[in-house]
Formats: sequence, C-alpha cells, structure tokens
Amino acid sequence: MTVARTMAVALVGADGAVVEVEADLSRQTPEFRIIGLPDKALGEAVQRVHNACENSGLPLPRRRLTVNLSPASLPKQGSGFDVAIAIASLATEVPMDAASVAATAHVGELGLDGRLRPVPGVLPAVLAVARAGITRVVVPHANADEARLVEGIDVLGAVNLAQVARWHGADAEVPDQEPVPGRAEHAPDDEPLDLRDVVGQREAVEALVVAAAGGHHVLMSGPPGAGKTMLARRLPGILPPLDDRAALTVASMRSLSGEPVAHLSRVAPLEAPHHSASVASLVGGGSRGVRPGAIARASEGVLFLDEAGEFPATVLDALRQPLESGSIVIHRTGMTATFPARFQLVVLCVRLDTVHGD
Repeated sequence: MTVARTMAVALVGADGAVVEVEADLSRQTPEFRIIGLPDKALGEAVQRVHNACENSGLPLPRRRLTVNLSPASLPKQGSGFDVAIAIASLATEVPMDAASVAATAHVGELGLDGRLRPVPGVLPAVLAVARAGITRVVVPHANADEARLVEGIDVLGAVNLAQVARWHGADAEVPDQEPVPGRAEHAPDDEPLDLRDVVGQREAVEALVVAAAGGHHVLMSGPPGAGKTMLARRLPGILPPLDDRAALTVASMRSLSGEPVAHLSRVAPLEAPHHSASVASLVGGGSRGVRPGAIARASEGVLFLDEAGEFPATVLDALRQPLESGSIVIHRTGMTATFPARFQLVVLCVRLDTVHGD
C-alpha cells in the first residue's frame, strides 16, 4: 500500500487525544518529513525512526515519505509517537495486516538500535485509547505493567521494533535483545503512617478524625516540637481507601510526572512541597510538555504545607482557584491543559507568642 494508517496518543495535561498517524509514499525526491504541528522532540523522530528501522532489518523506502499527524491543529509533544510513525512508514511498503495496523495504538520512543524506550504518561494515554474504543495498544516493555492497569485493553509490551512489525504480520526477524529497563518503582506506600503512633494531643487527634470524616481542610498552630508535622503526615492513614476512579487518577498523575507505576495504590497521596517552592512547581507547567505540579499530584489526597508563613504570598494565592473549582487549568500558547485538584489542605504555622514566650 502507498498510504498506511495507525494510531498514537497526544497528551494535553491529564487528558489524552487519539491521533491518526498516516504515512504516504510517493515517487518524488527522497525525503522523510513529519507534518501536523510536531514539537522539536517529535521533529527529531525522523532520524530516530530512520536509524531504528535500518538497524532492525526493516529499512525505510528510498522515496518521498510524508507522515501526517491528524488532527493537525492539536499540539503534539515528546518522543512517544516514534513507534506509530515507524510502523505507519514501514506499512507503506512492507507487507503487513492493514486492519491490525489501523486498529492498534502505538506509544513509545525508539532507540537507534530499534529497542523501545519507556516514556512518561503511558497510563493516561491508554485510558484515552480505551475511551476512544480502541482495544489494542503497543507500549515499551518497561511500561507494560502500567498499561495493563486499564481493563479491557490487549497490551503488547514490545522489546524492539521488529517484534511490533511481526505482531502486525510482517516477515521480520526479531533480534535477541534485552529490554530497555525502566526506572525502579518506589517502595509501595500501601502502609501509611499510623495515627496510633501519636501519644497525647487528644484534641488534635480528634480534630484530624473529624477532618478525615468530613473532608475538611485543617489549620494547625502551635510551638515547634508540639507534634504538628507528625500529626499532619498521618492524615492519609485514616482517609478511606481510594476507589478505582480515584486510584487511576492518582496513578495517572504519577505517570505524567515521570514516576514508574506498576500497581494501583489505594492509599491517599500526600504531597509536602518545601516552602521555597515556586508557583510553577505548585500548579504545574514546564517549558516543553506541561507536567502536573504538587496540587495535581495531591488530588484525591492531602496537600501539606509546613511552615506556611514562609511560603511566598503568590504561591499561597495560587491555591485559591483550585480549592474553589476542584481543577487547575494551565494556559499556554496554542493549548490549555487541565489537571484535577481535589485535595484536603493541611496548613501548619508556628505560634509566634509561644516562640518568644509572650
């Protein structure tokens, strides 16, 4: 075939949009071009895909190859389109099952040796695929456990490009390569700090229990060493276990932040930014892709501000809109990213009269 189509996913904030990747082969001056509003990292996919295909024993056609990412008006960022671009490009000349290629979403970065490298945001990407009615997805081997957290999706955790092409019916020899390892997941946080560790402070413990039961925000004030921080860090331990929706939201924020995700934690998250944190680190953003900040990562859990009086006024003021609306919207040129922001706020401050003995 001269035109081949497959699917990829563009992430905008916490939401993903399915992107059609179509490759066209024409009899013109040899060239490989990607169109459809790619960013710089995606524009560099031309060289990654070319080398990965060559080193996988699946060289690209030596004619003009144009890859279009549709809809063209949607901004597309990062290297997660590499596999989809490579498969669509190869399918223009290499015999493959066109129906299989067109019905599968591909997420992942390519190394020059043809191996698939893990990318952040696989979980929200697969959730977007599921919402679009697509039931098959290819992801890097290191992201396979994360992708399988979404029910009803047939996941191929591929080691290299030749394995993906063979899955689609190509007569490709799969080299014996070690999969690219992902980042090690942090120790499971399924056992939060226990409120029973607190000795004394009966009124403060009762206040935390009331706050947990009613979803109330908390302000603690007292002298240094009174146990405020110890109490606040134990609030997630008495919150109800997360349901499936909330657990997926928490895991998606971790995935977008670049953290490895292999299981769904049922424990409410706790985010405790330092008082030197900037507004951008709190609300999210970034010069390239928009990443979630501490507010979004604390969604469905607790945002803990220790020494609140030391935070700049602009940082504290940035909390007002998320607290009112339950979401946070980040505006960038040509795009708007939305993240969840449903959290309990725990603010700690020191009583100056107790410090100075007044």
